[in-house]
Amino acid sequence: MLYSEKVMDHFRNPRNVGEMENPDGIGEVGNAKCGDIMRMYIKVENNIITDVSFMTFGCGSAIATSSIATEMIKGQPIEKALELTNQAVVEALGGLPQHKVHCSVLAEEAVKAAIKDYYEKNNIEYDKEKYCAGDCPCLHEHDKKED
Repeated sequence: MLYSEKVMDHFRNPRNVGEMENPDGIGEVGNAKCGDIMRMYIKVENNIITDVSFMTFGCGSAIATSSIATEMIKGQPIEKALELTNQAVVEALGGLPQHKVHCSVLAEEAVKAAIKDYYEKNNIEYDKEKYCAGDCPCLHEHDKKED
């Protein structure tokens, strides 16, 4: 079987799917090669991600990685959520075919982009080194605001 039971479960029954009203942070990333677009929404209270949801346009692997990533960060402190790696997402799903690993990278980047958006909306200082440096497939205009 190409996909694990866990991947198929998260694809068929995605958790935390849907647009969120009044989110504290929104992260949107995309992969031009495959056409996947992932949008992650977070609510934050006292530095804890109290709610998270996603909207993903893409393949089954993109939907499954989005779904499990939301489960992995919900209820976590922001600092812990920032430690989420694409490898952890792949492992939590019981593996992905090599040609679908890029979907897990999108999930990691969407979480980081949502947290970055939260920090920027609330004028919270953050370590820019923890975020993509502008060469990632982020749809945001990375730090080009200083023009």
